[in-house]
Amino acid sequence: MKKTKKTNVLVVGGGGREHAIVLALAKSQNIGKIYCNVINAGIAELADCREIASDDFSGLLNLVRTESIGLTVVGPEDPLSKGIVDAFEKDGRKIVGPSWVAAGLESSKLFAKRFMERHSIPTANYQYFTSYKIAEDYVRRVGAPIVIKACGLAAGKGVFVATTIEEAIAALWMIMKDKAFGEAGDIVLAEQCLKGEEASFMVFTDGETIVPMVSSQDHKRVFDGDLGPNTGGMGAYSPAPIVTLELEKEIMENIMRPAIKGMKAEGIKYKGFLYAGLMIDGGKATVLEFNCRLGDPETQPVLSRLNTDFLEICLAIADEKLDGINVQWKPEASVCVVLASKGYPGKYEKGKIITGLKDVAQMKNVTVFHAGTTLNGGIVVTNGGRVLGVTATGPDIRTAKELAYEAVDKINFEGMQYRKDIADRAIKR
Repeated sequence: MKKTKKTNVLVVGGGGREHAIVLALAKSQNIGKIYCNVINAGIAELADCREIASDDFSGLLNLVRTESIGLTVVGPEDPLSKGIVDAFEKDGRKIVGPSWVAAGLESSKLFAKRFMERHSIPTANYQYFTSYKIAEDYVRRVGAPIVIKACGLAAGKGVFVATTIEEAIAALWMIMKDKAFGEAGDIVLAEQCLKGEEASFMVFTDGETIVPMVSSQDHKRVFDGDLGPNTGGMGAYSPAPIVTLELEKEIMENIMRPAIKGMKAEGIKYKGFLYAGLMIDGGKATVLEFNCRLGDPETQPVLSRLNTDFLEICLAIADEKLDGINVQWKPEASVCVVLASKGYPGKYEKGKIITGLKDVAQMKNVTVFHAGTTLNGGIVVTNGGRVLGVTATGPDIRTAKELAYEAVDKINFEGMQYRKDIADRAIKR
């Protein structure tokens, strides 16, 4: 019997999402060696970690050539927005992710809005501004609530749901005058504030075939009760009960398929992962934003439920053969609780010693995904705002949540903060 050739894989990025990607890949029987371009204490247990910047495409390509890497999977948005897929494909390398043009769905909120208008994809009404004064006048005229967004990439922190005119003007000043997000704030969007409940919906696609993932729900605000500033995400769970089978069909027909077909109609092949942040109201879904990669922290609970070889899925995406993969999911629920540094999403300190990880490693059905960690003399220390994603699976969301928080209680580092109400919304439904 002929042996299947094993594939060496490079994972670009070094956060919790990438740790989940690495772990999913490591489960494949056909995986060779896994490489990562960021030193992350959790990923380092499974992969050969090098220090190469995610936008150093020549350095990454040199690693791919010298280590006979057959596939690259891109985690974060930044290298996608700078054209990593174009650079790799020009060099004849297999890579999972959308091209620079396609990644505009995330890197430019104005591009995304205009694209959705062209293809009749439901989204909130908006206006865009390059002048602070004109934007301020508009906000004073239309009033609140209103959503203020930096047009470019802002690590999930450039969106402000303003309940008063004063909050909206403060957000405009932060983005356009203080330049809190740099060039990402050169253009600002002011959007209609939608009512309802948020959910996340992701798909695999090779540009033709579109395969839905299980639903999930993120918790953006830093404090319990959805209070405080937006973050990159303080926790997530899957499935999201609000996304019924009927609603999933509607999302696929009215949002995901039109997005991929719309790209094709404009001469762009969208390959990789596509994420839609949705507002659900009255059984209808409206797009808040598109992300051109897997969500973080949604990836942690979602991939924890994947029952199909993730390497096979990624290779099928790259080879445009996704129609040959039967993607299956585990029926269990999964809950992820993010442990963050004191001060996040603002300024925070690094280098705090993390304890309790070995105790949690003994627990069944619990995985700790490392988001912002590194090694200091063999000791795991904090190295980011979001530090760990404690993820548990169980027969239902309540059980998974209880197990996740049981694990959280065993972990500690100076200044550790986390929400205590992750998944409560689902349990109360």
